[in-house]
Amino acid sequence: MSSKHIAIIGAGPGGLTSGMILAGRGHKVTIFEKENTVGGRNAAIHLGPYVFDTGPTFLMMTFILREIFEKAGKKLEDYCRLVPLDPMYKLAFENKDIYPSSDHEKMRKQIAEQFPGNQYGYDAFLKKEDFRYNIMYPCLKKPYSTLQSNFSPDLMKALPFLSLGKSLYQNLGTYFTDEQLKIAFTFQAKYLGMSPWECPAAFTIIPYIEHAFGVDHVMGGLSRISDAMAAVTKENGGEIRCGATVKKILVKNRAAEGVELANGEKIEADTVIINADFGHAVGALFEPGIIRKYSPQKLVKKKFSCSTFMLYLGLDKKYDEPHHQILFARDYRENITDIAQRLVLSDDMSVYVRNASVTDPTIAPDGHSAVYVLVPVPNNLSRIEWNDETIGVEREKVLDIICKRTSMNDLREHIVEEKIITPSCWENDYNVFIGATFNLGHNIPQMLYFRPHNKFEEVDNCYLVGGGTHPGSGLPTIYESGRISADMICGIT
Repeated sequence: MSSKHIAIIGAGPGGLTSGMILAGRGHKVTIFEKENTVGGRNAAIHLGPYVFDTGPTFLMMTFILREIFEKAGKKLEDYCRLVPLDPMYKLAFENKDIYPSSDHEKMRKQIAEQFPGNQYGYDAFLKKEDFRYNIMYPCLKKPYSTLQSNFSPDLMKALPFLSLGKSLYQNLGTYFTDEQLKIAFTFQAKYLGMSPWECPAAFTIIPYIEHAFGVDHVMGGLSRISDAMAAVTKENGGEIRCGATVKKILVKNRAAEGVELANGEKIEADTVIINADFGHAVGALFEPGIIRKYSPQKLVKKKFSCSTFMLYLGLDKKYDEPHHQILFARDYRENITDIAQRLVLSDDMSVYVRNASVTDPTIAPDGHSAVYVLVPVPNNLSRIEWNDETIGVEREKVLDIICKRTSMNDLREHIVEEKIITPSCWENDYNVFIGATFNLGHNIPQMLYFRPHNKFEEVDNCYLVGGGTHPGSGLPTIYESGRISADMICGIT
């Protein structure tokens, strides 16, 4: 295998995955990152002495991460300290709390106590979704860059079990009769930025994965994974240039030849990997006319995920609240409909709160806490104007919900550091197309071959990684996208 120079745009999880693997295989790797630190939406936010993850906070399928490090010749545990969470999280309904656990006996007992009779559905869920997972997982590890790939033996074997035409919520109805219990196993559609009433039933593997393999926390925050990947990339001989903004990809005869930086510097490369947000990249990093299939005019007509309203709160108090918890709206379906269809802000909203300081003493001073709050909201196709008034009203609504529905009733009095990220910030500051934080939607017409290909179909010598390509959004699948593209570059299929 001859050595190539590979230019990677963006030091997010996908770009770092490809970089550490390719550098470990002897290629010359240069990663260009516009920020002064690595990680992208998986970077750390520092507010005084408090540390937050910008985006992802749930770590599932940790075995994929271990495999990625092994492919780079390293061991994950040499770089990150992982702590399993049990319970995995708290689900707070108006009249009931559920504490999901990957301990099946513990979970079965809880369901029997709170939802009598549904424990048998839990057994059926574990059995059937284990089968579905084992038949689908190999499909997610392969590229779909040709029409022929749609007829691969693995995919043909899995096709009868994808429950095509059925939603995630409908599929959970085959296991459980109670509405709240169904929601407890379908809210994971939020990892894809989708409604469980629209999310394909095949994604039932996500709640199954949680219950089969559990959820982990990385001490110091999940941003430590990106720091570790950057360290491995450098140890393997790769270069990471932070503060280096790529202005455009150099293309000749519809083939990528390198990149041009904002300062005018041009760098030749045999291959270019795009880890920038897909929608932003195709509109901003190519000369007009090069991108046809995914031009901005065509792209905006596709299905995109919701956005998020974020609060990062440094508190001079520590609360005995779960590491992860979701406070569900009284009418969850109406809240989801507001976000996905009506494109309006809900008064009755669902709020995710991460109180990681209960597990991790390294992210805040002793007796203090770093609290992360995420609220799913419409993306910027909504035309919501995120001005100071809108932000202020939304902030107060979110804080009211947390104060009323948790023990953090004096939360406002203990905020000493604060940062807010709105859909407008995601689009303008983080270069996220229409502020859709979970990227392209994961409906059937935008999956597998019908999603932008890992080997980008519009430009030769160009590959995609991240949530905008196969297999999709979410940390484990983004890691897989980085591995798939690295393997394709090396001729490994």
